[in-house]
Amino acid sequence: MTSHISRRTALSLATAVAAGALVAGSFTATTATAQTPAPSAAPLALTASARADLVKDASARTAETAKELKLGSKEKLVVRDVVKDRDGTTHTRYERTYDGLPVLGGDLVVHESKSGVREGVTRATAKSLDVATAGATLKAAPSGARKVVWAASGTPRLAYEKVVAGTHEDGTPSKLHTITDAATGKKIFEFDTVQTGTGKSRYSGTVTIGTTKSGTSYSLTDATRGGHSTYNLKNGTSGKGTLFTDADDVWGNGTTTDAATAGVDAAYGAQVTWDYYKNVQGRNGIKGDGKGAYSRVHYGNAYVNAFWDDSCFCMTYGDGTGNKNPLTSLDVAAHEMSHGVTSATAGLVYSGESGGLNEATSDIFGTAVEFYANNSADPGDYLIGEKININGDGTPLRYMDKPSKDGASLDAWKSGAGNVDVHYSSGIANHFFYLLSEGSGKKTINGVSYDSPTADGSTVTGIGRSKAEKIWFKALTTYFTSTTNYAKARTATLSAASALYGSTSAEYKAVGAAWAAVNVK
Repeated sequence: MTSHISRRTALSLATAVAAGALVAGSFTATTATAQTPAPSAAPLALTASARADLVKDASARTAETAKELKLGSKEKLVVRDVVKDRDGTTHTRYERTYDGLPVLGGDLVVHESKSGVREGVTRATAKSLDVATAGATLKAAPSGARKVVWAASGTPRLAYEKVVAGTHEDGTPSKLHTITDAATGKKIFEFDTVQTGTGKSRYSGTVTIGTTKSGTSYSLTDATRGGHSTYNLKNGTSGKGTLFTDADDVWGNGTTTDAATAGVDAAYGAQVTWDYYKNVQGRNGIKGDGKGAYSRVHYGNAYVNAFWDDSCFCMTYGDGTGNKNPLTSLDVAAHEMSHGVTSATAGLVYSGESGGLNEATSDIFGTAVEFYANNSADPGDYLIGEKININGDGTPLRYMDKPSKDGASLDAWKSGAGNVDVHYSSGIANHFFYLLSEGSGKKTINGVSYDSPTADGSTVTGIGRSKAEKIWFKALTTYFTSTTNYAKARTATLSAASALYGSTSAEYKAVGAAWAAVNVK
């Protein structure tokens, strides 16, 4: 693994998903900037109980839905998530099983109007799942492997999935999933699935954070945001760690000499990210169920990375080179939590173009959260990881206005983009998002100078970051599937723009122009 933050995430029932590794002033309250009224197709902020009711209702109708979709007699649907728009439209995301086996890459989303009229279906694959589950000669299953149907690439077929836990050279935990053809024994696919009182933070100044009092002591547990808690691993690499506690509810000293400082940054990052998704996008927690994740800081020794792991539903942060720069800056924290959101919604397969879109989604919402925080100690920008000095020379990890400035990321789509490391193919979508938000050419925002080119020499006029965020979020949660590539992402974001602003709107046209500017047509 390179010094660049890389990522890994977890496998859901039906999708191989990645969501994991990334890689001052004063502020006392987190407040959202003024928002324009939400369009009727914008997601509705659901309480945990309201969402649970929607999931329950959809689950009771899975057999009926499968029949209406003309699925095979051996296929069954399992409800994964339900998103409801302000106008009453629902978007129900399903996983599939075939003859009792989980189907990896078989997910789909059913769109229904308030009156129950089906408005469309978005599928990860349109190929038939009519595989031979009986009478075929199969290889013996690898020890500890489970039998599945692989539908994320190529022809759907019976396969075995084996998971091996380990550790990468840089100390990042690994859960390597290997998919082999059950008939031939040949490897089909392989992916790794390891993908927020008052405190003085290292990167965001003095901030107010959610804590809980018990007796005479306080803990770094935010009861108002799903019970998110922050733990100290004390340079360990396993277990949950020790919950941060304090006698006077004043945490950290703004430097690495106090272990609680990194805890403050992690807690603050989780807090602001939670608020962003709830107040801006109408999502109540990572899974939409009102439950908080947890954070672990001080992972390993001089560990230069951070990661999200579905298996623990947690974010983990190293302390950087020489243990001098913990990877707990606001955009990094939001990046990691957003991997959880992607895993709980589209479940983008962590390979090829869908993997690049997975990476970009976390960069996009990491940026969105940083702007939302409106913190003078860490002003919003279109740079990723600019605070953590991961390169040792003060430069950021990634640039959204011109991704290739990092020396490896793609500014635009090209043939073979799916063969590029997902950390670098993400540049295509990052660049799209910048152009859609701000437009092309030279611009200075919050003191940072940008100069964004276009692949076709066109001039792109931005629609503003707020609208661009809403379009990407709606596409992610209602139109992306596990196998979405860049061409399908263009279609999905156009569908989102149409639903939110109309198919003849300036916003819809801007989405098309921004994709053309990164050579996705």
